[in-house]
Amino acid sequence: MNAEIVAIGTELLLGQNVDTNSSWIARQLALLGVDVYAFQQVGDNEKRMEEALKLACGRSQVVITTGGLGPTVDDLTRKVAAKVGQKTLVYYEHIVKEMEARFFRSGRPFPKSNLNQAFIPQTATIVSNPVGTAPGFILKVGKSHLICLPGVPREMKAMFEATVKPFLKGLEPATGIIKSRVYRTTGISESRLNEVIADIFESSTNPTIGVLAHPEGVDVRLTAKTATEEEADKLIDELGKILITRLPNTIYGLNEEELESIVGQMLTTRHMTLATAESCTGGLISSRITKVPGSSNYFLRGYVVYSNEGKSDMLKVDPKLIEKKGAVSAEVCKALAENARTQSGASVALSTTGVAGPSGGSAEKPVGLVYIGLSDESSTQTFKFLFTGEREVVQMKASQAALELLRRHCLGLPLGD
Repeated sequence: MNAEIVAIGTELLLGQNVDTNSSWIARQLALLGVDVYAFQQVGDNEKRMEEALKLACGRSQVVITTGGLGPTVDDLTRKVAAKVGQKTLVYYEHIVKEMEARFFRSGRPFPKSNLNQAFIPQTATIVSNPVGTAPGFILKVGKSHLICLPGVPREMKAMFEATVKPFLKGLEPATGIIKSRVYRTTGISESRLNEVIADIFESSTNPTIGVLAHPEGVDVRLTAKTATEEEADKLIDELGKILITRLPNTIYGLNEEELESIVGQMLTTRHMTLATAESCTGGLISSRITKVPGSSNYFLRGYVVYSNEGKSDMLKVDPKLIEKKGAVSAEVCKALAENARTQSGASVALSTTGVAGPSGGSAEKPVGLVYIGLSDESSTQTFKFLFTGEREVVQMKASQAALELLRRHCLGLPLGD
C-alpha cells in the first residue's frame, strides 16, 4: 500500500510555519508498512488545492491531508474534497452539539463561524476530534482513500492514533513494517564520516543507510523493511554494532535524543554540577541545558558576559588581560571558565568567547573563531575552533562543541581528539 501526504496552508509556503505534521505522519505510516511516495504542500487556494488532491488521489492508494478544516473562510479542505470526490456537503447536527458542549465546558461563547465545521462530504466517514473542534473525515475517491485531518499537531496526532491508524490496519493484511533508527554523532564532519562508512553504505541494502548533516552534527539513519518489528530490530542492531565500532566516541545518542539531555543524565548520575560563562553564544548553552526537565538539580548558574565590562564585573577577569590578549583569546576563555566554576561552586564550568559574525572578524581572528573552555577542580583546558556558517549556525556549533566537551569529560574520553 502506498500513500501521499498533502499539507495545506499558505503559511507553509510563506515559511511562517514549518510542516512537522508530514514528517510525523510519514514515520507512523512507515511503522504500518505503508510506503510514502510523495509529499505536497499547497496554499489556501481552491483551484490549486483541487489540482493537488486530484493528482494525489489519482496516483496514491491513501492520501492524507492536514490543514484547512478550521471555521474561517480560507479553510477550504471540506469544500475541495467534496468537489474532488463528486459529493455534496452534508450538515451534521450532532457535530454542532459536540462543539457547543466543548465551548460550554470551557466557559467560552460559541462562535457562529464554527458551524462551518459541521459540513462533511456525503458518504464520508467522520473522524472525531477528541481534543479540538474540527472533525476530520475519510472519503473514498476512486481507488484512493482521502483522509482529511486538522493542521493543529496535537489534534492531528490524537485523531490519527484513535481512528486513522486502525482504519489503515484494516484496509489490507500487513505485508511488513519499515523501521528506522538514527545514530546521532557530533565532532566529525560529514565528509570524514562518509569515508569511514563508505563500504557498508554501498553494500547494505536492508537496512539501508542515510546520512543527514546539520549544525549540531551528522545523523546516520538505518532503515529496515521486514515482516515484523523484531526482525527489523535484529537487522538494525547488527549493522548498528558495526557503525559503533567505525565511529568510536562520536555517537552520543539515538533517534531524537539531544546532547543536552545526554549530558544532563551524565551529570545527574555522577552527582556533578555545572556553571557556564558565555560570551559569543549569548546564553545558548544555558538555554539548552535548562530546556531539559530536572536541570535545576545540576545546573547552578549561567553567566552571559558579552561585553568586556561584563567579563570583568561579573567574573572578575582582569581588564589588563583582556586588553593584552583580547576578549577572543585562549587566556580570557580560561579565566572565564575558572572564575565561573569558583564563583558558583560548581563541579565543572564551560566558557565560550569568539567571533560569531557576520562582522567583527580580522585576519588574526576571523569570523567563526571560537575558544571553548572547560574547568574542573584539577585543571582548566581551552580549545580553539573555527566554525563556518551564518551567525546563528556558528553559535549553535559552538554550543554543541561545548556540550560535547562536557560529555567527553564525564566519560573520561580525550577532549582534544
